[in-house]
Amino acid sequence: MGRDACLSNCEPRGILYWFATMQVPKSRIPFCPACGSPTKLAVPDGDEKMRAVCSSCGRVHYENPKMVVGCLVEHDNKVLLCRRKIEPAYGLWTLPAGYLEVGESAAEGASRETLEEACADVEIVSPFAQLDIPLIGQSYIIFRARMKTPSFSPGSESLECELFALDDIPFDSLAFSSIIVTLRMYIEDVKAGNIKFHYCTINKRIGAGPSDLRSFDIDNHLAV
Repeated sequence: MGRDACLSNCEPRGILYWFATMQVPKSRIPFCPACGSPTKLAVPDGDEKMRAVCSSCGRVHYENPKMVVGCLVEHDNKVLLCRRKIEPAYGLWTLPAGYLEVGESAAEGASRETLEEACADVEIVSPFAQLDIPLIGQSYIIFRARMKTPSFSPGSESLECELFALDDIPFDSLAFSSIIVTLRMYIEDVKAGNIKFHYCTINKRIGAGPSDLRSFDIDNHLAV
């Protein structure tokens, strides 16, 4: 049976459908950073995972998770959100956050991202959450923060910025699963009168959009 025929005749979750839709894995490091030759996926000696191995010089290149840092800015019992001006999730709301740069601490990176996206100069109060998303290779650290002066405006990556009361947060228009989870945990803590530090794993479904409310669940939730 050909692949197209199998796709049309197999039940969506049947084993034949799984084999028919299975893709040959590809490395996200297609060329060796050392010599420029193509890489191939292989399990190096003494390892147990597929790695990008240079077909010429034999160097092994590892794909490590990316660190995302951001701030949950508190002001007058409200939180600061930015509406995204860039893809993915254009036009949706998010906490100011972005990738950590080499040479800065997580707290420094979170403050920088808040200044870039919301033009808000903030003071870090405490770490609030670490969220791991294994499927997309990201780990988030979100800090509670306060504005040094009550001033903010949209940066180059934001359409607008706004302070939201907790009951007014637009959960149907939030950009990412990490932001949804962070804000849910924060609201629960505020209502309980005890703000904690949270850790959890976000399990996203393959192929789900970044803001699909039904595309993920959380696991290993710890709150201290």
